[in-house]
Amino acid sequence: MRLVTKNEAVKRALIEELRKEGIRFEVRSREGYEAFVGYLIEGTLREIEEKIENLEGADVEAIKEGFLSFRESLNHVLEHLKAGEKADELLKEGLWVAELLDQLYRNGAIEYDGVNVKLKEGINVDELKFEFKFPFNLVHDPGKVEEKVKQFAFVDLVIEHEFEILELNIAKVNALGKIASKYFPEDYLLKAYFALVGRAILAEEILKALGDKKIPEEELVRGFLRASPIAVPTPKGTLVINYSRDSFEETLRLLKRLGYVEIKGGKVRKLKDLS
Repeated sequence: MRLVTKNEAVKRALIEELRKEGIRFEVRSREGYEAFVGYLIEGTLREIEEKIENLEGADVEAIKEGFLSFRESLNHVLEHLKAGEKADELLKEGLWVAELLDQLYRNGAIEYDGVNVKLKEGINVDELKFEFKFPFNLVHDPGKVEEKVKQFAFVDLVIEHEFEILELNIAKVNALGKIASKYFPEDYLLKAYFALVGRAILAEEILKALGDKKIPEEELVRGFLRASPIAVPTPKGTLVINYSRDSFEETLRLLKRLGYVEIKGGKVRKLKDLS
């Protein structure tokens, strides 16, 4: 079960907190990417608005909503720039700030002294040229759209850090959930959390089935496949855990790797309970 981040600061913080809680994990770093594929409209804010109104072959209402969000973000940045602010502090709000600052800089609208960034005196934002981008999935007739706007693609090659969570102890999985909630979106984290809980419950059931006996591995696998899926009542409802032969065998291998079972001569024996 994995958690993936492209943020170096999140990687360092997560490593520190997981180690502190004694949660088993491994980290692998590899090349990844962020990509945007869509269309670009250039012009003053008013010109962009008019071009959107005249688009055919696209979800114009959704594009209008995106442009409204763009303008709100721009106004937010401009409020900071009027008084001047440290660039590093402003950039902490997200990559979208960097893009807007870049557009303002290319317009010659801001001053930057290496630390602080500020809007130049006398700048009329309504006269500046901007680039507004919207995704390709809002277009249902590319031919008509491309008569009026340009295609646009952006790829950012980054290093992503994959946390392979090896923990089978429910209490530590719960601790992981609390830690990770500070760094990952709720919908992303919930899926990973329940997958880890499901695997931990399956591991516990395997150890219970073994007891003090040596059971042929194939017999153990077939018995659990017949029992799949497992329904587990909870205080708030039911957790259903479904698994295939491959995923069951992967859990069994993890139990062996962590020293909970021994597999020898085609038979499986429990060495210790989960801890």
